[in-house]
Amino acid sequence: MVVKNAQIVTPEMLLHGYSHGVFPMTEGARNDQIFWVDPTLRGVIPLDGFHISRSLAREIRKARYRIGIDSDFTAVVRGCAARNDTWISPEIISLYQMLHHMGYAHSLEVLDGAELVGGVYGVALGAAFFGESMFSRRTNTSKIALAYLVDRLNAGGFKLFDTQFISKHLATLGAIEISRAEYQQQLQHALTMSADFKAQLLSDVSPEGVLQRNTHTS
Repeated sequence: MVVKNAQIVTPEMLLHGYSHGVFPMTEGARNDQIFWVDPTLRGVIPLDGFHISRSLAREIRKARYRIGIDSDFTAVVRGCAARNDTWISPEIISLYQMLHHMGYAHSLEVLDGAELVGGVYGVALGAAFFGESMFSRRTNTSKIALAYLVDRLNAGGFKLFDTQFISKHLATLGAIEISRAEYQQQLQHALTMSADFKAQLLSDVSPEGVLQRNTHTS
């Protein structure tokens, strides 16, 4: 279900929307009119069911990339927007920058030296994390970003990882669809709890540690 909204959207309105199970989108990068989406079926990644294939495990073990947290939030959002078909407009970028400064929006960066080659960003509210978008400039770097993100969410005490929709790409990583009613139940439960996106220190994270903590490799 899509609800059109002609009002000016504020960061506080975004947080209110997330807490009620809706999320914002636009018609495209050149259209700043924001509307709210409440899908009949919701994509989620169960935090105990993230799937790491053998090929992805091999990539993670190579440790060729450095992982950053909130080191360049705006660059990650712009990386997600840099595609032919995107809903991330300048207004969306500005709103999420404000949420980031307020401490609600976070990014995870995959870096090759100083070069940003992949990443993911989203919003943390209670013990729910709402994944907004991800991007990849090298093979598998968005999957690597998700593997480290799921590890971080588990370490921080999160209970819900909302991916909004499900794609073939996400399905290979363990994403599933649940009904709106089931999503609302999980969301409201997660909102009664607290979690810490930065509970896991990067110095404590190693490729082997991420893989060992994930029991769904195959």
